Amino acid sequence: MAKRVEESAYTKSWIERISAVGRVGRNGNCDNASRLPSFFVIGPPRTGTTWLYEILKDRAILPAPTKETRFFDKHFHRGIDWYRGHFGYAAQDRQVGEIAPTYFASVEASERIARTLPPSKVVCVFRHPVERVISLYKLKRAYGLIPWNFEQAMERDPEMLDSSRYATNLRIWQRALGTDQVMAMFYDDLCDKPQKFLDTLVDFIDVPRFVLTPSQTASIHSSETMTHPRNYHRTRSATTMADWFKARRLDRVVAAVRDSPLRKLFLGGGSPFGDFPRETSLRLYDIFRPEVEDLEAMINRDLSAWKCFAEEALTVSQSV
Repeated sequence: MAKRVEESAYTKSWIERISAVGRVGRNGNCDNASRLPSFFVIGPPRTGTTWLYEILKDRAILPAPTKETRFFDKHFHRGIDWYRGHFGYAAQDRQVGEIAPTYFASVEASERIARTLPPSKVVCVFRHPVERVISLYKLKRAYGLIPWNFEQAMERDPEMLDSSRYATNLRIWQRALGTDQVMAMFYDDLCDKPQKFLDTLVDFIDVPRFVLTPSQTASIHSSETMTHPRNYHRTRSATTMADWFKARRLDRVVAAVRDSPLRKLFLGGGSPFGDFPRETSLRLYDIFRPEVEDLEAMINRDLSAWKCFAEEALTVSQSV
């Protein structure tokens, strides 16, 4: 009988075993759980997540030196020890978390987090969908992630539209973890009242409040001037190589290159992004309007500015 029980425990999947460890630990305590996240800021991309990483990294235990592990959407097969290794020593007086914008549109990520770390709190930050998707396109082009023009990217890159399904994805996360564990916030509030935005966020994820410095507040509105890559294939190869190093937890190599003059060999130097035609923006408003209206109903907030084309909105989107 004892042997059968032992064999049954052995055949449990690693996800079942670490789920139990993450909740109570092997010795009936929570020591092991302290090395795994209790919160996630899941974006979507281009909603201030890099800024949040920079101001929270000294207040909570976050992956380092690379912001995103991509564990729950891309590297889950590598196992929990691979993931745990990104957090270093987790001090008992600090929360552990991850700023992970690619998780937002991943159903797999929501299901996996719900199964492995069910008490986790999740923060979504929503931004004007037209501005955000144009900014996302520029980022992807600048880093050699896609070779297409904007219209082609909207058709061929699923993330462009999937990450813009705000209401649909918010509902998926709420079903996975519970509405009380998922909070919706807004990029406009971050830009307008950063301290109030931060206070609300840290209260939710159980991180002590702190006061932003003038430089931290100013950096919200700073944005690197992105261009098309000087040489798409070279930039694409560099990005692929960086992903290869990250998958082997050699993030420090990637960080060293990122912070060195070598960065200029792979990023920037190409032609600037041109204006986005009015017709393109009008089409985007039509595409996103149903999701915006659904989100309005879910959170009881007026998002009229996200549903109607305005010349000033297009001007802003071209500058970020």
